[in-house]
Amino acid sequence: MKFITSIILTALLTYAIGLFTSLPWWSFAMAALVVAMAIHQKPFKSFLSGFIALFLLWSILALMIDLSNEHILSKKVAQILPLGGSSIVLIIVTGVIGGLVAGFAALTGSYLRKK
Repeated sequence: MKFITSIILTALLTYAIGLFTSLPWWSFAMAALVVAMAIHQKPFKSFLSGFIALFLLWSILALMIDLSNEHILSKKVAQILPLGGSSIVLIIVTGVIGGLVAGFAALTGSYLRKK
């Protein structure tokens, strides 16, 4: 139950930070760190909950933006990057980058709680 709560809380807090502040893109890492410190889990579960929360959040948000502009920008960016022009691969890469940053922040929060 803590695992699912951690995923939902991390995603909601990150979304709220993005809506109501003008902090840099990596500010969601602080949210993942705080949630991991507040909800005690083993380090791997903490990493996984942070990764899943941000992977899903960023992928869904990127997909919504991509659909609203009919894939125009994402196809051009995917052509610049070695992604074969696929907007779906670009969305997945975006989710993985956000997931890794949040996962490592949550892992750090888990280790800080142990001390």
